[in-house]
Amino acid sequence: MKILVIGSGGREHALAWKLAQSERVQMIYVAPGNGGTGADFRLRNVPITELEELADFAQREKIALTVVGPEAPLAAGVVDLFRERGLRIFGPTRAAARLESSKAFAKAFMQRHKIPTAAFETFVDVAKAHAYVEAKGAPIVIKDDALAAGKGVVVATTLDAAHQAIDSMLGRGAPGATRGVPQNAGADESSAPRIVIEEFLSGEEASFIVVCDGHNIAPLATSQDHKRLLDGDAGPNTGGMGAYSPAPIVTPNVHARAMHEIIIPTIAGLAAEGIVYTGFLYAGLMIDARGQPRTVEFNCRLGDPEAQVILMRLKTDLLEVLLHATDGTLGSIEMQWDRRSALGVVLAAAGYPVEPRKGDTITGVPAETPDTCVFHAGTALQDKKLVSCGGRVLCATALGEPLKAAQTRAYQLLQGISIDGGQFRRDIGHRAIKR
Repeated sequence: MKILVIGSGGREHALAWKLAQSERVQMIYVAPGNGGTGADFRLRNVPITELEELADFAQREKIALTVVGPEAPLAAGVVDLFRERGLRIFGPTRAAARLESSKAFAKAFMQRHKIPTAAFETFVDVAKAHAYVEAKGAPIVIKDDALAAGKGVVVATTLDAAHQAIDSMLGRGAPGATRGVPQNAGADESSAPRIVIEEFLSGEEASFIVVCDGHNIAPLATSQDHKRLLDGDAGPNTGGMGAYSPAPIVTPNVHARAMHEIIIPTIAGLAAEGIVYTGFLYAGLMIDARGQPRTVEFNCRLGDPEAQVILMRLKTDLLEVLLHATDGTLGSIEMQWDRRSALGVVLAAAGYPVEPRKGDTITGVPAETPDTCVFHAGTALQDKKLVSCGGRVLCATALGEPLKAAQTRAYQLLQGISIDGGQFRRDIGHRAIKR
């Protein structure tokens, strides 16, 4: 059986790595892939990113299943295209992927279906946005409506930071230059830049990801991401600097509430609006001191680096899970999990997340073992040398029990890796270890 994985990040490397463990797999193609997938004899990179060409390739090679990793092709309608061609593909349609591709759509959807989330307003007008934050005060959260690779969110602790975020996201030049001036008044709101401003939620975040086949829902292992660049959850938001699984903040009670108050109503709400959801559904949760989960955001794919730690723990054949999901028979399979914890630490390029440097040589990446794997993200092979080509470069991932053992192993993996200016957090998993 031939499989195609679309994407080039650490999530896609982890998906391809896990799928390659199935006895039914003949070959796994990764489009376009990265240095890690290119160096693995079980995988083959395909230098294709254009959707029609991907569909042509899948037809030509008789691909049995295509798995979509990142959000951009989902938002562009790759699932719709493949299904029109009669090709089996795992992921949500373009309409369903609006839960991620438009934060304004997602917030309005949650409001319509009474799914717990932060209070919010949506803006295209700069002056109105500035006036709103002046009235509400800080801290407050500013979100770019469109896809931003996990970095389109500013948690503004001061009014100045909130105003700067508004000016930056609405594309109006120097921070503060447009305050009080309705420069985009009368603009076509369907094409104008749009932001969501919402109340700041206090608590602890967790990633709650499920698999959906349109009717059945199967929860994956829980996990927690570390979004901030620096130790102690300081610095700017990033795409994710590390993760671990399971997340002890997701107690049995929180798990049940997340399913019954968020996940199930979301799938049912979409169905009521004529949208059948298939694929991964990721709810970013904020869990308060009383154990009440509220939805921070939706993603329509596996998280990254959550995918790396979740798939390290998955004992069930991932191919079988995804085949059942695309057949609508997910209810007939039960996923089994390694009882140990998994922890992954992201090694990022110099300058990440603002201006990551590319082209630095990477050496010393250790070989995979039964309990460890260094997943590649922003890497490429140039003249048989491994070099950086993106912001997040590698994710050193390990299994261990207790979590402290997994943490120790993951950091040991990083010790021999060399990349000029590489940066990583030294406290991944700190909340769970303290708990």
